[in-house]
Formats: sequence, structure tokens, C-alpha cells
Amino acid sequence: MPEYKLEVTTGDMKHGGTFDHIHFTLFGENGQSERTELDNFGFDFRTGKVGTYILKTSSSLGKLLLLKVEKDPFFILPEDEWFCDKIVVTTPEEDVLLFPCYRWISRGELVELRGGRAMKVFEDDHPLLIEHRKQELTSKKSFYQWKILSEGLSHINHFNSPSELPAEVRLSESKSTELANTKKITGLELKFKGLLGSNEKWESIDDMKKIFWCKKTTMSEYVAEHWKEDDFFGSQFLNSSNPNVIKSCSELPQNFPVTDQMVKQFLEEGSSLQNEIEKGKIFLYDQKIMDGIPTRLYDGEPLHVTAGLCLLYLNPENKLKPIAIQLSQQPSDQSPIFLPSDLETDWLLAKMFIRNADMIDHQAVQHLMKTHFLAEVYTVATLRSFPVIHPIYKLLFQHFRYTLHINTVGRATLFGPKGAFSISSPGYDGITALMGKALSELTYSSLCLPDNITARGLDSIPKFYYRDDGLKLWNIINGFVKAVVEYYYPSDSEVKKDTELQEWISEIFTHGFLGNKASGFPSCFNTVEEVIKFITMVIFTATAQHAAVNSGLYDYNSWMPNGSPLLHKPPPTAKGRSSMETILKTLPDVGETVIFAAILWLLSEQYTDEVLLGAYPEDRFDEPAVKRMIKEFQGELSYLSEEITARNSELEIPYTYLIPNQIENSIAI
Repeated sequence: MPEYKLEVTTGDMKHGGTFDHIHFTLFGENGQSERTELDNFGFDFRTGKVGTYILKTSSSLGKLLLLKVEKDPFFILPEDEWFCDKIVVTTPEEDVLLFPCYRWISRGELVELRGGRAMKVFEDDHPLLIEHRKQELTSKKSFYQWKILSEGLSHINHFNSPSELPAEVRLSESKSTELANTKKITGLELKFKGLLGSNEKWESIDDMKKIFWCKKTTMSEYVAEHWKEDDFFGSQFLNSSNPNVIKSCSELPQNFPVTDQMVKQFLEEGSSLQNEIEKGKIFLYDQKIMDGIPTRLYDGEPLHVTAGLCLLYLNPENKLKPIAIQLSQQPSDQSPIFLPSDLETDWLLAKMFIRNADMIDHQAVQHLMKTHFLAEVYTVATLRSFPVIHPIYKLLFQHFRYTLHINTVGRATLFGPKGAFSISSPGYDGITALMGKALSELTYSSLCLPDNITARGLDSIPKFYYRDDGLKLWNIINGFVKAVVEYYYPSDSEVKKDTELQEWISEIFTHGFLGNKASGFPSCFNTVEEVIKFITMVIFTATAQHAAVNSGLYDYNSWMPNGSPLLHKPPPTAKGRSSMETILKTLPDVGETVIFAAILWLLSEQYTDEVLLGAYPEDRFDEPAVKRMIKEFQGELSYLSEEITARNSELEIPYTYLIPNQIENSIAI
């Protein structure tokens, strides 16, 4: 009798094993096996263990097509779901096939698994596989649906709470526990100190150093000491949490009438503003996207968000410093141009309003919209458009780990109408309006780092470590994606006839970018090269870009004077009227400050349940060639980690956010 050897791996997560009866049925081109219980002596299907079983048939089944898994109750014991990682089947003909599972299985549930190499839709030629593929996608499209959160925003998943999500895309029990403990620890400390809920104003700037006893980082303490310095202010537009906003200035905007007389003393001796522009030493931060954004009411009066302009100069010491700030889009007597030579507190206030708008843009646009919301679009489209046997599903799915859960929770607790960031200056309505405005102006090239850097004229500005590390990461990811995609799509014709691939990009274009053709986002794929670039962007966004805008949040922004999302007073309309008391009245009160600091702690904390960039713990690819590609990818990432660490050892302010061995494989926080 032909014998099939089955090596069954149970997941190593808590409660992954089961006491229940597990039955398998094999389906092949020549027929199917009997429904067979897998039962060895002792306790089968223990957490993290591999069990080996023999399934006998009356004759060879031929080429294996499907494996059916069923779970029946063990006596009267209550339901205990089983997490099945994978099954490796060795046939009588010595063929070895991998059947990935990586999901929880409940009693009475019918689970059918595809095995062997990844297959595109036009490669399936057996009626059983064609029908299975069709049914799988019909079921997934019914289960994962789109929902409109607000007009003008990317669409989201339709689940209202994490409990509605399938268990395999929810947070692990350990991560949920760690998150809850972090919230509890911060809350208890702030309550004990009498800070949480306090509406008192800070009596001095230094009092803010006492918010947390134990949550201090080398960088957060550095920021608290250096936040007033102009060169530190400028450096943050290159290497802190929001490095995608400044651009080279080839011509001064007409609405920003900075003159030589104003800034001559801050330039190289004997030079002029026009000379420095021509030398590529002048840079601009234009916050016009903030113009017209609604703000929330505070004590019956609207708060303010500045749509400012900031001119920066790269001096002969290669330090980027602000030399002029205007706190509106239109110059007037009520909107003077502030200079470093002004009263110290005037200049400090001007920088604080620029940093306030920058923090709001960072959280709403660069962080939430461009990474979290877009990664959710990529996730839902992938789940709806690809069966699990598709090579692009196998490549991408592990880059979406926990993303649906994190976003579903985040919309309620952080960015929703009652979320913590609703107390920022724009409030929920303002944040929503800002995101909608930003999405309508978003371009495909801005999400592709090489294009982004070149378009902003930042190819050669020195000490731009986000660019240096990011471009190396982009190229490594691109090389890996190129190898995998070209392995499965040897020609453009295969791209064009893959209807599932075309449906995937169409869903992303429709639900992510709302069909905006002016954005430059593809609505279909015509070439292999187009697929490679787009998937590179997807992986880079879900890994490196999210790390760049998230990991430094506590380091740079827990010191609220350096970048608060809330300022109580309007921007100054005249010079010489400010004092340190003005600054203290402008900053958030004690209770508001500690809420923001606690959120940034939660978002920047490192948790034990993490999967790092390049790690593919789910064994989904059966092809040796692709497994070699993954190994090579991991090797290049490891080398880059060593290279960046060596460079950082020589820097006063190390840039650590794009070290590959510190980047998660998905947006998981």
C-alpha cells in the first residue's frame, strides 16, 4: 500500500496546541484518500512540536492537489483552537511538498490547503484547483470588505473592533499584554505624581524633565538640553522623525519676501542670498498644506495652526540653520519675518510654531496617512485579490503582520473623535481634513525614496543619514523583490495576463488613491519593471519608512517644547513682546503634556514579540531558488546593519532608525 509521510508542525504561540481529534484527507489527480485521524501514542499536536504520521492509501493519488484538515471534539472538553503552522508531505514517489497553513483551526471548520510551488491564476489547469481558487477568493472578498471612514480618505477595513478580526491577524497574547502593561505603568506613574488630568500650566520649562522617572533615552535627554539651538533645529529636518518636508530652494517664493539685508549677517561673509541659492545652500520648508485647515475650540475660541515658511541655510561648517521664519502664507504687518537676531523668545516662539505644524503634519500625514493607512489598503487588497498560493501573496503577507489590528485600535484610541490626538490643535476634524488634502496632492513618486530625494533636490546635502541609509535599504529591498518577481514573471506578457495581479493594483488605485490619475499611481501593470517598483515601495513603506517616522517619536517629541501637537496661544504678530512666560502659556498644560508623552512612549517602545525586516518565520515558499533569495536578502541586511552601526559610533547624534536589525517587518505598532 502506498504510504504518505506527514510532518505536522503546531505553532509555538501560547495555547497553540490542542487535545482534539485531527483528521486529514489528501486529494490527488488520481483520487483522494480516506479521511484519516492523525493519532500517535501520547499527546499529539503540542505547542511548538512536529508530529510525524503515516497516511496509507489503496493506490497512488498521483500529483497531490489539496490537503483537507478537520478538527473534531475530544470527549466533552471545551473548544481549544489549534494553530497549525505547516504540513510537509512526502509522497510514495519521494516528492516533498510544503502545505503552509499558519492559522487557527476550530471544530467543525473545513480547511483546504494548497501545496507545492506558488501558482499564478493562469497556471492552474486542474478543475479541482480552479474551483478551489475561485471559492477561496469569493470567501475572502465576502469576509474582507472596504469601508469609507471619511470622504476624501483612503478606504479602510470594515471591521469595527479587533475582536472581529481573524485570530491570525490579531495581536498575539504576549504583545497585547505588553501593550496593556505599558499603558498601566505610565498611567500609574502619572496619577501618582498628580500630573494626569492636571490643567495647571508648567511653572518652568525644566519641570517637564520630571514627567517620567524611568523612561528616558539618551536622545530624549539630548533634545531637552539642545532644543533651543538653531543647528539642532535644522538637523531635525534631516534626521529626526519627519525627514520628508524640506526641499532645495532655487527661487524664493513671492509670498516670502526675505531680503539680503535681513539675512546677510547669517550667511558666509561677503556672500548674498542669491549667491547661496545658486550654490544650492538654501532650503525651504513651506507649510502651505496647513493653510485653511480647521482647528478645534478651546475655552470657546479656535486654536491656531501655522501655515508657515522657514528658510534654512547650509553654512560653511555644513550645519543646517534657520535664518528666516514667517508664520503665515501671506506677508503683512501682522505677520513679520522673524530672524535669529530678534529677541531670543520671539525667535524661539517662531521656531516652536514651525515645529508645532511639523508635528501635526508628521502624525497626520507622514505617519498615519502615508504609512498606516496606505499599508492597510495594501493589506486588504492583498487579502481580497490573491489566494494564498499566489507568489505575490506569499511575498507580501508577512509584511502586513498585525497591521489591521493596530489600525483598527488606533482609529479608536489615538486618532478617532475621542482619541488622544483629538486634543491636538486641529482636533479630529482638522486632522481628517489635513489627511484628505494631503491624499489629494499625494504622488506615487513621493513614496518612492530615490524619486523623492531627487525631486526635493537633496541628493548631495551632507549629514542626511535618513537619505543615506534609506537609499541603501531601498536598493536592497528592490534587489530582493526583483529576483523574486522575475522568477515568477519572466516576461511582461505574464504580468498582463495575471488577472489577480491586475485586480490587486486596481483595488489599491481605487480604494487607496481614490482613482486619482494625476497622482501617477498605476491602475494596472504592463511590465515586470512596474511590478518590481511598486512592490518595492509597498515593502519599504511597511518596514523602513514606518520605522523612520515612528521609532524616534519619544526621542525627539516627548520633550514637548521641541514639537508639541498643541499650542494654546496664537502665533506672535509683532516683535519684542514675548517672554519665557509667553512660551509657558503657549505650551500645553501639565495634563495635556503628559498624555502626549505617554502616547509617544507607547508608540516608540520595543516589544518582545517582533519580527525583523528580512525574517520570514512563516515557511510559505516551497521553491529552493526563492529560499536562497531570502537568505541573500538577509545577508545584505545584516551587512548594512554592521555598516550603519560602525558609522554611528563616530557621530555625536547617531541615526539609528533605519538599522535593519531594528526595523520591524511590518507596521506592528
